[in-house]
Amino acid sequence: MRAHDYEIKTERLLLRPMTVADADAVWKWVSDERVAKYMIYPVYTDMGELREWLRSVEEFDGEYHFGYVRLSDNELIGSGSIGPSAQKEGFWGFGYNFRYDCWKMGYATEATRAMIDFAKREFGVTHFCSSHVEPNLASGHVMEKCGLHFTKYGEFEKLDGSCKARSMEYEGIL
Repeated sequence: MRAHDYEIKTERLLLRPMTVADADAVWKWVSDERVAKYMIYPVYTDMGELREWLRSVEEFDGEYHFGYVRLSDNELIGSGSIGPSAQKEGFWGFGYNFRYDCWKMGYATEATRAMIDFAKREFGVTHFCSSHVEPNLASGHVMEKCGLHFTKYGEFEKLDGSCKARSMEYEGIL
């Protein structure tokens, strides 16, 4: 089944489905150690693996994956997703990441608010959750700005098992 066809426009971003054609743009952040250190995936070192992941998000799996295109220059600068949480029944979880040169510009808050509004408008979702690895406090600030609050500490582990750390978990009824 093909991925969703939803597009969301904000003041500075267009959130739209990603495709394998986005591989070169996505490479800019998934291959950057500064970005990957806070993400569940290890640093990408193989373009083939990246294309495989992008092919997987082209197929709808119940999670709405978006690429974040900056309207001022039409560049893909990040990605994220929102969908039913596998860890917390009745909640929708979300996540995001951006190129390092786009950090601290408010894009994460803008994109996350847009994804939350999308889930509320299209599906009537009111319960949201997310988490971040503890050192990434900026991500916690994004979650708080979007109306979530810290609930507890959890465990973070990269998909390849290369890093285990404490996570901070957030939730909100919006």
